[in-house]
Amino acid sequence: MKRLSILSILFAFISSFALAAEVNVFSARHYDSDIQLYEKFTAATGIKVNVVSGKDKALQKRITEEDADCVGDLYITADAGRLGAFQAKGMLQRAGWSKAIKDSVSNNFRSAQWVGIAKRARIMYYSPERVSANDLNGMTYEGLSDPKWKGRVVIRKHNNIYNQSLVASLIKNNGKTATATWAKGVVANMARDSKGNDRAQILAVAAGEADIAVANTYYYALMLSGKKGAEQQAAAKKVMPFFPNQQDRGTHMNISGAGMLKHSPNKANAVKLVEFLLTKEAQEHIVNNTFEYPMIAGVSPNALVPGADLSFKQDLKTSVKSYGTKQADAIEMMKAAGWK
Repeated sequence: MKRLSILSILFAFISSFALAAEVNVFSARHYDSDIQLYEKFTAATGIKVNVVSGKDKALQKRITEEDADCVGDLYITADAGRLGAFQAKGMLQRAGWSKAIKDSVSNNFRSAQWVGIAKRARIMYYSPERVSANDLNGMTYEGLSDPKWKGRVVIRKHNNIYNQSLVASLIKNNGKTATATWAKGVVANMARDSKGNDRAQILAVAAGEADIAVANTYYYALMLSGKKGAEQQAAAKKVMPFFPNQQDRGTHMNISGAGMLKHSPNKANAVKLVEFLLTKEAQEHIVNNTFEYPMIAGVSPNALVPGADLSFKQDLKTSVKSYGTKQADAIEMMKAAGWK
């Protein structure tokens, strides 16, 4: 009887552990809508999602310091450059993405360690009062260094990850020498020292402080939605979005993505969560709450997002993996150019 009793207790323990299915997420995305998605995933699968939220630097510091003691499974953040750089530090592992994930996400938006769950574009915004259609005919990111834009351009600081990834993509396509010259030209064309977030750049154009700004698409949609107040909504209506490089490689694209952490204790559950985030239901939830573009086919962006009909040419030639590998060069070039 004693032997049976011990076996019963052991079986009960193992059974209770198996029922406690979970996945641990370290997330730098600050959207309540993501939590709603995790709750839907739990309701559908029974797998509990434990979330630690914070800023990227703090999360990466914690993950790195805890190392083998870190119980995190997925690191979810915005920008392929962040994911690539964290991968280079050895903090991500090969995820073993399922066929469903690989079929949903093209190779240029994923690596063996991380995968995109939503897309965003970094485009230009201009004042239709001061910039004509002829001025923008054939306009490219490279064209931002043209002297005709002297004193007319606003863009965030060099330490902004979105700018670092944009410059990294230019290095990938044009080489280091040409991009270094370009960075100096952009700095010469700035209407002011770089400051503020992406919305601040759009506000500067609306206020007449500059004629052209560079910012991510979802910020513009957020302003138009009125969620940031009537003043920002009115400002957004004063500018027009423009998709650069439509006559060559296409507009610069980036991602929000999920990386498999080095010591993930629930790897299979983590893959299941990513699979769920790439379903039509989840993608529709994402695009209508964060104003990003869908990662999968068959889902339409929110109507407020520039290019909501997806008719613009996306840069599908440049793998976002290069944003991490070229990041150090991008930072060095911007600093050397005097980019604040």
